[in-house]
Amino acid sequence: MRRTLLSIAMLVVPVIAPAAAPRTEARTVAVMLDDWYDAADKGDGPRYFSRFTDDAVFLGTDPEERWTISAFRAAYEHYFDGHHAWTYVARQRHVFFSPDGRTGWFDEKLVSPKYGELRATGVVVRSHGAWKIAQYNLTIPIPNAVVPKLVEILKPPR
Repeated sequence: MRRTLLSIAMLVVPVIAPAAAPRTEARTVAVMLDDWYDAADKGDGPRYFSRFTDDAVFLGTDPEERWTISAFRAAYEHYFDGHHAWTYVARQRHVFFSPDGRTGWFDEKLVSPKYGELRATGVVVRSHGAWKIAQYNLTIPIPNAVVPKLVEILKPPR
């Protein structure tokens, strides 16, 4: 009987373990992102900027905002002077991984007291045992019914 149970356990454990790993890694990425948002909320620049890879890109809500992390830091580090920088709280998040588990990507719905509902997507990579943000894209979702009016407003003058 013991041998039978042991044999079954040896067959079942390898099937269960791979399924648990992505969930664990997804949770690790979620904790890192939540901590990153918390660092912004508390104005903790060193903690906030440490979450990026050295070659990260930050895409902001403005059409001209495509920042290398060094340019983003230079432009926005003064917001992180120990006071509140900005607040984003994740309300829904999906995290996925490449087959080798070294690259992940996420999409999430955020809420901000200043901007209301936001959406973010990003790419994370495993670097020296920690997940780092390689690309982040922050957007303001626009209902389809409002798009024609918004396009008119944003259209350059003739």
